[in-house]
Amino acid sequence: MRALRRWVVAMVERVEAVFAGGKASRVHGLVVMRGGEVVLERYGAGADFRLGEPLGRITFDRETLHDVRSVSKSVVALVYGIALSEGLVPEPGAPLVAQFPEYPDLVADPARAYITVEHALTMTLGLDWNEDAPYTGPENSEVAMELAPDRHRYVLERPVVEEAGKRRTYCGGATALIGELITRGTGMPVDAYAAERLFRPLGITRHQWVKGGDGVVMAASGLRLRPLDLAAIGRLVLDGGRDLVPAGWIEEMTRPRVTIEGDFAYGYQWYVTGDRQRLECIGNGGQRLVVVPGEDLVVAVTAGDYDTDPAGTTAVLKAVLG
Repeated sequence: MRALRRWVVAMVERVEAVFAGGKASRVHGLVVMRGGEVVLERYGAGADFRLGEPLGRITFDRETLHDVRSVSKSVVALVYGIALSEGLVPEPGAPLVAQFPEYPDLVADPARAYITVEHALTMTLGLDWNEDAPYTGPENSEVAMELAPDRHRYVLERPVVEEAGKRRTYCGGATALIGELITRGTGMPVDAYAAERLFRPLGITRHQWVKGGDGVVMAASGLRLRPLDLAAIGRLVLDGGRDLVPAGWIEEMTRPRVTIEGDFAYGYQWYVTGDRQRLECIGNGGQRLVVVPGEDLVVAVTAGDYDTDPAGTTAVLKAVLG
């Protein structure tokens, strides 16, 4: 206990030094949990947006919802695991395009027959996709998907450029397909099923999942949560899913499957360092959820560094993790 107190005191001093030095002026929320307890909770103020919609200057507190952007993808993976345990969605090894029989031309295409659900979970579809362009125009594939008359067909009909499973290409469209499989299997929109089977059992009552112009939940990037609740999701993963998500799915979801660089890899919509030494969810603007099992540590950060280097989040995480 004394060691924990000493660690907390030193960690808080490092974090406060980062803020005092002006290095984290756009960090909006920080929650640190260790040993299952919140040991630091800190909020800031600044301009914020809801998926590009200006919200003005906000003074954040523990009740304020915040975009988590692509951290949404990692939450979708958890929800998929719940639906899978109920037999409502296909196994990862199932053919992907065949789950969309309304596109018979794509189902019949032999070049797409080898694409599986797992390839969507790991973003290794082998399809032409580019999210390196700014999220301001259709040059960015996710923006183009949002503008398309049928988002799911848009993803599935992208040109095949390489063998599925060969390489990870960052792809919000892959998550959109996973979200649609959840919707079809459960008979509920992703946000409603997540609320019933994940959020409510965790005591998460304040949340929002933004929908696109077509009324479809933006599975890849539209979730808004409180930092405290984001940390609670991290704690759930650290605890092996408890009774909400099967432990076997947590194991599969966080297994390093595709190497990104060095020992930094990707599982099922989760980033993994080493042999699960560190699990991470990453969203545009400095949104982060970090789980360090060996330290019994969870860190949730929300920030406003959208479409730029999230230097504040990086500095804060360095201060917390030491």
